[in-house]
Amino acid sequence: MDTAVKSIDVRTVPPVQRHALIFGTFDALATGQALEIVNDHDPVPLRHQFSQTRTGQFDWKYLQAGPALWHVRVARVADGMPGGITTGCGGSGGCSCSG
Repeated sequence: MDTAVKSIDVRTVPPVQRHALIFGTFDALATGQALEIVNDHDPVPLRHQFSQTRTGQFDWKYLQAGPALWHVRVARVADGMPGGITTGCGGSGGCSCSG
């Protein structure tokens, strides 16, 4: 199995594209693989969206928690299908997260 960690620096991605990119990357992971996200703010809305749409499929760990940079590791711990909207914060199609 490929255990390489995928990494996305969302500071370089337009806000409207961030969540779709993150969820698409996560969904392509095999169980045991991980995605690391670098951001300029705490991605709490993203974590809530993972909890609502990927229940039991992920483990969330802060590698760095501010104040200027957040680095989060999201590991796939179980297979599963998405359950809900994952295109943006709250399903609006765009992210209303600050930063």
